[in-house]
Amino acid sequence: MGALHDGHLSLARQARKNNDVVVASVFVNPTQFGEKEDLEKYPRQLERDTSLLDDIGVDHVFAPDNDIMYGKNHVTYVEAMGFDNIPEGTSRKGHFRGVATIVTKLLNIVQPTTAYFGQKDAAQCVLIRRIVEDLNIPVNIEVLDTIRETDGLAMSSRNLRLTEEERRAVPVIYKSLRAANDQFSKVMLLSSDTTDPVISSTELISMVYEILRSEPLIAEVHYVSVDDKETMQPITKVNHNGAILSLACQVGSVRLIDNIVLSV
Repeated sequence: MGALHDGHLSLARQARKNNDVVVASVFVNPTQFGEKEDLEKYPRQLERDTSLLDDIGVDHVFAPDNDIMYGKNHVTYVEAMGFDNIPEGTSRKGHFRGVATIVTKLLNIVQPTTAYFGQKDAAQCVLIRRIVEDLNIPVNIEVLDTIRETDGLAMSSRNLRLTEEERRAVPVIYKSLRAANDQFSKVMLLSSDTTDPVISSTELISMVYEILRSEPLIAEVHYVSVDDKETMQPITKVNHNGAILSLACQVGSVRLIDNIVLSV
């Protein structure tokens, strides 16, 4: 999408380390933005982005315009069933159709052997793996850990729109996720003598809500969800296999998302 930060660049570095030729795509995809979302406000810094990628050693930057990716007669979209019904999907109608379509198009155009994505967009990563498997696309998908600021905030281009006061407050997001993960780990370890210890999703979700609501600058919590790692479908209990705990919240005019993979 562009406006690259170190989270994006970590993907390029890993690709550079593992491959002979590296291609990076930079495209602000209009079909994954809703009617009330901030497409026009999304930062576009292609010259800067290209320079950063060049410094890492990226061989080619594919930066098409809308006319190339969505011609005047474009009518074909890719839609993975069920994703509009997960929490992020109900919050952003049509978002996952837009993501599925553009990723499929980019994979078809570039035809990489391996494509790299960040765990910060957990649902997108699950979606992309589903598309690749279902449509028999010959590419290996690598998902890398979320890159965070020193205070835990997940790196995002949207962070630039936070005021100084909001920026000081938002580390509470990751704090809430870590607290829930700590509780999950505690239950799993203390119940190690049990055949299959479980913790309720409700307990984890309530803990996250409580911590988020302790910060007045969190204007709204859009959702907190515990989901299966392979399907992103909600689950009611979590066992030693873990799950994805994700959330979205509003801070001022900025919508932020984050997640953690529950693990011991």
